[in-house]
Amino acid sequence: MNRYIIVTGAAGFIGSDLVGFLNGKGYSNLILVDEFGRTDKTPNLEGKRYREQVEREVFFDWLAANKPDIDAVYHIGARTDTTEFDYSVHEHLNVEYSKKVWNYCADNAVPLVYASSAATYGAGEQGYDDRHDVVPALRPLNAYGISKNEFDKWALAQAGQPPFWAGLKFFNVYGPNEYHKGRMASVIFHAFNQIRKDGEVKLFKSHRPDYKDGRQLRDFVYVKDVVKVCFWLMEHRPASGIYNLGTGTARTFEDLVKATFGGLDLPPRIRYVDMPEDIRDKYQYFTQAKMDKLRKAGYTSPFYTLEEGVDDYVRHYLAKGAYL
Repeated sequence: MNRYIIVTGAAGFIGSDLVGFLNGKGYSNLILVDEFGRTDKTPNLEGKRYREQVEREVFFDWLAANKPDIDAVYHIGARTDTTEFDYSVHEHLNVEYSKKVWNYCADNAVPLVYASSAATYGAGEQGYDDRHDVVPALRPLNAYGISKNEFDKWALAQAGQPPFWAGLKFFNVYGPNEYHKGRMASVIFHAFNQIRKDGEVKLFKSHRPDYKDGRQLRDFVYVKDVVKVCFWLMEHRPASGIYNLGTGTARTFEDLVKATFGGLDLPPRIRYVDMPEDIRDKYQYFTQAKMDKLRKAGYTSPFYTLEEGVDDYVRHYLAKGAYL
């Protein structure tokens, strides 16, 4: 009997890259879950191998009707727009829907890897440590981060659990297949398009005296590393729990933009502009993943440096309009 792997959010950025990675590992027995009506996401899945596409809102009905044998669930799908302030939108998709995924996995003894977010850390008052005892004290800055933290808290409180589970706090992920993301695409994506159009990149000014313009810091992690870790966790199944997923090294937006120019073999030209007021009081000035837990769990592969990842992304994907 066929056994399947489920990927939610499969037509999106990280989800479609994960589908491609699984194909590369020889897996085509995939059930893809998403809203497939968005034509701007269709190219993300072109050429990829899978068994079936299931619309997100009928997924649980499909499971009940088909009773498939499932080997693993990668729950990557989420509402990720940090500028969507209506919490009910995030609550439906990021909390209530995720609870249904969790309960299915717990009831059917299916391992689960799900997407959390570094947005749960808020302004970083508690640091960026993925210890479980820190989770209740976190104060996210936006509805998206709140929803992700609410689900993490709920998951940690459950007596009924999947046989293995990992919640991954993605830091600033960038890479191929984010063409459809609009305002929420990575700074590299926007920088590339600004360079092509204007020959320069606009970066937000700092609105804090302790950070110079362009020196705001983020832990930027290449999507090729992200999907590799997702797969490794499912294969090796270390201790269940929440894991950070960044590089462990914070870099400035200035560094990132210089690397983007470098990928185009151009000298950098940067202009600083005021940050939009609607995000100014909810803006993270520093994020850096504490990566000890994943390393101690046995993950030893090196991560792409910012320069390596951006160069690969710009030269082999953005410059060619290519997909992963």
